[in-house]
Amino acid sequence: MSRIGRLPIPVPAGVDVDIDGRHITVSGPRGSLERDLHPEMGISREGDDIVVTRPTEAKTHKQLHGLTRTLVNNMVVGVTSGYRKGLEITGVGYRAVLVGKKLQLSLGYSHPVEIDPPTGITFELENPTKLAVVGIDKELVGQVAAKVRSTRKPEPYKGKGVRYAGEQIRRKAGKAGKIGGKK
Repeated sequence: MSRIGRLPIPVPAGVDVDIDGRHITVSGPRGSLERDLHPEMGISREGDDIVVTRPTEAKTHKQLHGLTRTLVNNMVVGVTSGYRKGLEITGVGYRAVLVGKKLQLSLGYSHPVEIDPPTGITFELENPTKLAVVGIDKELVGQVAAKVRSTRKPEPYKGKGVRYAGEQIRRKAGKAGKIGGKK
């Protein structure tokens, strides 16, 4: 049996869960999320817990079991505490600025890069080189953070660019011929 899939999902106080067939709506203090789940997965509310069941022991059902449980759990956690993905900008003159709700990045291009946040996502600036993508949908937070990172990925020689907070960049050595003189 799936170790993740068999765990019940605790529903904290202040969170509303509506299950209508394969459609689930989770509402909480931070907002509301909706999702259509796989039709073969069974989902039910038992007291203060949500339980996901699978019809058979087939490999695809085992895979879907853990996935469905994780998706529903991410919805519950999102509406209660939310998600945050940190980004760091490294490089001389590289910085970020908030213009209204838009994120404006100066990353060494001839023009500033502007990123419009989708609904439910906000950008927070700690300082010009540290920012965070904040929202209640884990999938959307990760997607927007990846989009910001893709504007200038960290390069392997000097490490300049946009990276996730705590991400280690594998560095390469420069040119090998700089030490010796001409022969």
